[in-house]
Amino acid sequence: MVSLTIDKINVSVKEGTTIMEAAASVGIAIPHLCYWKGLNEIAACRVCVVEVEGKERLITSCNNVVEEGMVVYTNSPKVRMDRRRTVQLILSQHDCKCATCVRSGNCTLQTIANDLNIQDVRFGERLEQQEWDKNFPLIRNSAKCIKCMRCIQVCDKIQSLNIWDLEGTGARSTVNVSGNRTINEADCSLCGQCITHCPVGALRERDDTKKLWQAIEDPNKVVVVQVAPAVRAAWGESLGLSREQATVGKIFDALKKMGVDYVFDTTFSADLTIMEEANEFIKRFTSGEFKERPMFTSCCPGWIRFIKSQYPHLVKNLSTAKSPMQMFGSVIKTYFAQSIGKKPEDIYSVAVMPCVAKKGERNMELYFDEFAGYDTDCVITTRELDRMIRTAHLLPAGLKDIEPDRLMRDGSGAGVIFGATGGVMEAALRTAYFTLTGKNAEPDAFKVVRAQCQESDVQEAEFDINGIKLRVAAVSGLGNTRKLINKIERGEAHYDFVEVMACPGGCVGGGGQPIHDGYESAFDRGKNLYFLDRGMDLRFSHENPDVKKLYADYLGEPCGHKAHHLLHTDHNAWEMPKAPQRDRNGNPIGRNI
Repeated sequence: MVSLTIDKINVSVKEGTTIMEAAASVGIAIPHLCYWKGLNEIAACRVCVVEVEGKERLITSCNNVVEEGMVVYTNSPKVRMDRRRTVQLILSQHDCKCATCVRSGNCTLQTIANDLNIQDVRFGERLEQQEWDKNFPLIRNSAKCIKCMRCIQVCDKIQSLNIWDLEGTGARSTVNVSGNRTINEADCSLCGQCITHCPVGALRERDDTKKLWQAIEDPNKVVVVQVAPAVRAAWGESLGLSREQATVGKIFDALKKMGVDYVFDTTFSADLTIMEEANEFIKRFTSGEFKERPMFTSCCPGWIRFIKSQYPHLVKNLSTAKSPMQMFGSVIKTYFAQSIGKKPEDIYSVAVMPCVAKKGERNMELYFDEFAGYDTDCVITTRELDRMIRTAHLLPAGLKDIEPDRLMRDGSGAGVIFGATGGVMEAALRTAYFTLTGKNAEPDAFKVVRAQCQESDVQEAEFDINGIKLRVAAVSGLGNTRKLINKIERGEAHYDFVEVMACPGGCVGGGGQPIHDGYESAFDRGKNLYFLDRGMDLRFSHENPDVKKLYADYLGEPCGHKAHHLLHTDHNAWEMPKAPQRDRNGNPIGRNI
């Protein structure tokens, strides 16, 4: 243990503790912009400087460790003067139009400037302007970038894609797409983790709320909205609602009050996905297709973009099942449209998702009879949903719990847990067990595939179902995924079925979820979904009455001709930019890591 004094408070902490962590242990918060524990400890912003007795210069507290007898001042006149000057310099190179920024009110730079009572900037404004394709699902505003490098670090260290890089030197240093590429040329997975780790508004999703408002106002359009399982675990966070208050029924009420015609829960099509994916797996597994390589899940579009750009030879091992969002869109444009006497082109299909990559997945085409268009017309993230609720001046406390509309109302607990890492695998195993044995296992019999803590990377398990041994794995985060696939490729690991989620923690940690700077909420949100699963009467996808009715009245049987036409896809029908060549350590050739 090391003893020191911080702001006249005696502190005792373990050797190797940083000054910032030591101060936090006694309730002293040192402001910072670039710091993220374990990810970005490079002291680039220098906002976290402190004064130490005996040292002439101020030192950064995020990457300097405590020393025995050290006397630290976190808010001395010298510190305040230096911190104000540093923040003013940062503001001089930052677009300060906070009123029109999506991060206003949730911006670390804005908070620190306000806390320092900065009411003017002493230095001349110099904003950087880079061209950007505003139609791309991920938007970067270079004029707001503060060069904290968090986006680079999360993409390199967590997602292993190396999309961002630092270019230029000195005052000309800036962040841009690596390899002199445009974002359209890059092998970006659209996971959006760079957005959720940005402390300001330099990165955001493309805003599609205007398209939805226009559709609502169009008298010739029937607006149908589906809400993903992970959204219910997070949408209330930025609206002041507790987890207990922020129910999915209140989302349906908000959407109806905005003018939406029909609302549905994507949990229904998560159950539908399991019916297709579990049956597809059993057929392909029993035919001996996975002796060398496993079947991979196909629900996550960020993962699909990743495998197509990084491991294109493994695309054939993907499940051909569409994602729940796509399946719901297909069913809305066909089965549901017919039930209400409308043509597919009269339907405006909307998905509320926790994900930025879904905006890219929306471009997938649907062909049905004479209709050639999209199964989903518009995707909005959880953050966009919250902004729409504010735009409509709906008071969260005044929202009521309402049911989704009929025909596709039912959803199981297995569908709900799709939003957490391991949830798709667990839901599929529940139904695969029934298909192979004719009876249900205990609902929690396969819970070993759930992430056990915030830092979980891969969950592995082996099950014996009716004499058939299944080796499965569930992984989240693309860096973890790369490690797992490389082990499979080297023959060091073998599985029959693998679930992959691009975002750490699964969809609950998606790039479109509410942002809490410095805190990762995915694991807590995932526990909320498992809690909801435990409390549901229906916990198996194959027991969903509305899914059974859909097959009986319209689709036929799982993986049958009509089901395959509407609910499955060709992963080779579109192209992804290929990844740069990599060395033996997995680093892009020609880039310093």
